[in-house]
Amino acid sequence: MVSEEHPRYRSLTIRDKLVEGYEKGIVSTHGLIAHGRGEAFDYLLGEKTSDTALNATKVACAFLLTAKRPVVSVNGNTAALVAEEIAELHVITKIPVEINLFHRSRERIERIAHHLQSHGLENILTGLDFVELLNIASQRAKVDKRGIYQADTVLAPLEDGDRALALTQLGKIVLTVDLNPLSRTALTSTVTIVDELTRAMKNLITLAKYFKTTGRMNKLAMLKTSFDNRENLEASYKIMLERLQSLVS
Repeated sequence: MVSEEHPRYRSLTIRDKLVEGYEKGIVSTHGLIAHGRGEAFDYLLGEKTSDTALNATKVACAFLLTAKRPVVSVNGNTAALVAEEIAELHVITKIPVEINLFHRSRERIERIAHHLQSHGLENILTGLDFVELLNIASQRAKVDKRGIYQADTVLAPLEDGDRALALTQLGKIVLTVDLNPLSRTALTSTVTIVDELTRAMKNLITLAKYFKTTGRMNKLAMLKTSFDNRENLEASYKIMLERLQSLVS
């Protein structure tokens, strides 16, 4: 167990959740590597949510709550880190959840589905009854006929760049969480939340509750139309650069 007095307690507990997910067959070895890459960018954010990221989360929430056919896409890392939050978001919004994997196998899909169910999520779309999308060079091209295939808006944290591009080319709104503002995913998505996933999901839940219970749904359209993802990414990159300069000066 990591001591709560450790200066990087929260980051290390997140690592522990991923290792546990790997041991359960939920997270792939490649997912562990990808997480380490993301951590490097989180250092440059000071391991906290910036105002820029929070604004992008508000915009993502606006798109989700006003969509006709939204869906949440879940991979292994996402399931391991925020299963409880995904279930809570579903309770608030009723948005369906689909399992979609780069390293895909029926056994791994079933393990992730069981993990999500253990956190209270039912009626999970497994993608076993799938349609294969074009221009995606991985197993993530296989999407559920009742989920991503029909969706107009896809919340896809930790997404792959080729699929983010393919989904936007199909006319879908793509909302992602990506700590790297220079990644293909970040650059091609409609809204990129440059933040660590567990922080971003907690913020998204708080915002969804706020908009749905306070009678402020009429403000969502303005949030969508006033957002520019390139400006959002430039602002996120500037935050990282300024922090890096302050650390080395």
